[in-house]
Amino acid sequence: MSSPTPSAPFSSDSLAPLLADFLTRAFRDAPQEKVRRVSVEALRLLTGGASRQTWSFDAVLEQMDGQAVNLPLILRCDPPGGPQAVMDRSLEFRVIAAAHQEKVLVPKPYFLGDESLGVPFFIMERIEGETIPRRLFRDPAYAPAREIMTEQMGARLARIHSVSIKKHHLEDLPGPQHGRSPAEEEINRYEEMYRTMAREPHPAFELAFRWLRQHLPAQQERTLVHGDYRMGNLMFGPEGLRSILDWELAHIGDPLEDLGWMCVRSWRFGNDALPVGGVGARETFWQAYEEAGGYPVDRARAHFWEIFGNLRWGVICLNMTQPFLDGLSTSVELAAIGRRTSETEWELLHLMED
Repeated sequence: MSSPTPSAPFSSDSLAPLLADFLTRAFRDAPQEKVRRVSVEALRLLTGGASRQTWSFDAVLEQMDGQAVNLPLILRCDPPGGPQAVMDRSLEFRVIAAAHQEKVLVPKPYFLGDESLGVPFFIMERIEGETIPRRLFRDPAYAPAREIMTEQMGARLARIHSVSIKKHHLEDLPGPQHGRSPAEEEINRYEEMYRTMAREPHPAFELAFRWLRQHLPAQQERTLVHGDYRMGNLMFGPEGLRSILDWELAHIGDPLEDLGWMCVRSWRFGNDALPVGGVGARETFWQAYEEAGGYPVDRARAHFWEIFGNLRWGVICLNMTQPFLDGLSTSVELAAIGRRTSETEWELLHLMED
């Protein structure tokens, strides 16, 4: 039975019974499962995310033989009455399912939602681990992981780029328009955003757009691109990388775009001497990527995408601070993100001199 689209935010009390009913039906319909009933416990909304919500919970599966099995799960859904998501949940679910099938480090996807919650959603495995760079950089518990992070991040990225678009029917992901290269497509997209909302001149951005158009890579493969492969979206344990999260910016493009994005200065969180996420050197990252079966890393092309990544983040910073400048939000976080624009401008000038 469908539910009306909720206009008020979920609470754990209102969401838990809807979720339990859905999971009971979903597990009963799964041919390999022998589940009589599902209850939901420890349901809580995780922090972060404006275009979607992420809830953590335990599903207690009451089986036909009376045994109970506890299953740690994650619900990802659009926020009731919230802004439209960058990617719809069904496409995000299919991307994660394809990655999981090809042995990329992603949570196991369980069920794509129906109309039970009144908003698009899906259910996937919950993996425990740490994503906060400050702790990963400083906590003694992660010292063993820090020794291998850079190589692991390179090798696991190569696995993402090996996922076949055609085999998994992912042709409906965003990608270059006919006749455009992936680089042209991305430059056009972010320049249009910049021209639409910039309120004051940004000479460094103007120079970067011109530089990128003058240095377009000649050869570009088209693969699955994660689109937001950086510290903060990677989950680690003391033994190393455990999972790759947040796939809603996945698209079809140049695989080296992901390599450049990982080296954006803002993802180093103060460890500026270590360009790869604040933990390693570019050559180490690139070599691990190539040795794991990734595409050959043309250094000039990787440099191009690192410049693009810093410009992209600068434009996003401008965009995110608009609600604060327009008086639509009093969020200190949005105001603070706007101040980071100048960091990207400084980095762009530095990179274009190299």
